[in-house]
Amino acid sequence: MNFKRTYTEKELVEGCVRNERKFQELFYRRFFPKMMSMCMRHTRDEDKAMIILNDGFLRVFKKIDQFGFKGSLEGWVRKLVFHSLSDFFRKENKYTSMMIFEEKDASYHQKILSKMYLDDLLQMVYTLPKATQRVFELYAIEGYTHPEISKTLDISVGTSKWHLSEARKKLKVLLASYYQEQKTDRYASEN
Repeated sequence: MNFKRTYTEKELVEGCVRNERKFQELFYRRFFPKMMSMCMRHTRDEDKAMIILNDGFLRVFKKIDQFGFKGSLEGWVRKLVFHSLSDFFRKENKYTSMMIFEEKDASYHQKILSKMYLDDLLQMVYTLPKATQRVFELYAIEGYTHPEISKTLDISVGTSKWHLSEARKKLKVLLASYYQEQKTDRYASEN
């Protein structure tokens, strides 16, 4: 019989801190499917997704000694992989449109988004009501599905979808206002 031992998260982290290849590979395999799914939600190009994902795991392994077991290991990994996603798309200036809007809306608002920094956009996200903000973060930033959000936040799938829809509506209004301010500021500086 060939039994494979299952390691706890603590054992995996400790093995990675010791820079042991076996534990790094097991860690990678454990989190690969969910992190790849998150990357594929933001790009349809599997090669780009792999580049982003591997960059994300490199960040994880460089910072693994900083994980203090105070929260979810998966959430911590998602956060670091998300930073890789953000950096990748910031270079291509596409991320903000993919994060907020459905594909059909993205081209319409590209003019506004092309002038924004991710930090500006995140500041807008932080103005949303807390429950709406949390659903938006879990869905658009961390890559959770509505059933996963439902389970995590103990809400229905329908409520999760409603919060996401509300977040997008409110962010569109905030973006339009931001765009108007930018136009006004630019006009004032030209005169």
